[in-house]
Amino acid sequence: MTAFADLHHADEPLFLPNAWDHASAHLLAAHGFRAVGTTSLGVAAAAGLPDGAAATREETLRLARTLGPGPFLLSVDAEGGFGDDPDEVAEFARELYALGAAGINLEDGLGPADRHAAKIAAVRAAAPGLFVNARTDTYWLGDGEDTTRRLDAYVRAGAHGVFVPGLTGPREIAALVRGLDGVPLNILYSPTGPSVPHLADLGVRRISLGSLPYRRALGAAVETAAGIRAGREPEGPAPSYEEIQSLGRRDRGEGGGTASPG
Repeated sequence: MTAFADLHHADEPLFLPNAWDHASAHLLAAHGFRAVGTTSLGVAAAAGLPDGAAATREETLRLARTLGPGPFLLSVDAEGGFGDDPDEVAEFARELYALGAAGINLEDGLGPADRHAAKIAAVRAAAPGLFVNARTDTYWLGDGEDTTRRLDAYVRAGAHGVFVPGLTGPREIAALVRGLDGVPLNILYSPTGPSVPHLADLGVRRISLGSLPYRRALGAAVETAAGIRAGREPEGPAPSYEEIQSLGRRDRGEGGGTASPG
């Protein structure tokens, strides 16, 4: 197994925060997270593009090019692979792997299960070292119907792990873990769902945050600006200018000099 796959079979579940740019990923890694995922919503919104619409292929590759060589293991949220053709999805995965990504997250969007399974098989063949996390949207977009059948098809196609965002019921999670027979289950953390320790007790092997950090960062930015305008001092911690400046890449040949905080 790869180092990233190993994290799904360790004593504790893999807790995977999701970043949306160079600074957010490196700041998370600097605070002890061995692996970082990307959030498709954050990548799309930062570029002024819609999420889940296969509109951010190049933006996702650009971010992977920045983050792939980083001091952490990178898993990339690739929506549905940015295409319906398994060969095109496989080529995208091959590019990600060449850039240093350790994992890829592929969602079915409740499209045909056989098509998603074909994408997974093609990715496994094109980039054998890439951890494939197969997501089904049966709870995210539906009522949970057909979850087991879809996941079974994806595992048979070669998925290393499976992801069921929107599933928060402890009884349903525990039953799904038992049915997966050792295949790592990824659950999206929800403030209204089980806590991280509870998810671990249920047998969940990967807990991700999705777009939550990005949305909270936007909320904090608006709250800070509105509060200062209203005469209030900003609350909560904030990295210093120097700390963020230190995260900048050093491989682009930028010259020295001192910039004003901005």
